Amino acid sequence: MAKRAIARTGAPFASERAEREYWETHDAGDVVDWSQARQVFPNLKASTETISLRLPTALLADLKVLANKRDVPYQSLLKVYLAERVTHETMGNMRSKALQPTSRGRRRAARG
Repeated sequence: MAKRAIARTGAPFASERAEREYWETHDAGDVVDWSQARQVFPNLKASTETISLRLPTALLADLKVLANKRDVPYQSLLKVYLAERVTHETMGNMRSKALQPTSRGRRRAARG
């Protein structure tokens, strides 16, 4: 038996709630003809790169506790923290246009 495609002319449901209730009890496989589907992004490449990162055990444990409190994977939380810090650093450098030495660099220069 051939499956029929859903005709999306106008609003097929009276409201978003009605549509949600419909799809909670129906399967899209019954109404979508997947033989007509086409590949939208055939050459899509992964936008992430796998790295190996060594962290102190205590830091990793703290990160896992924070992630657990937020109910997210610790790797995802780490990515958010890194992204926020990199944005902060790059925006700060754009304002000052000069790299500021780290506290370690200032100590070395003072001894120097």
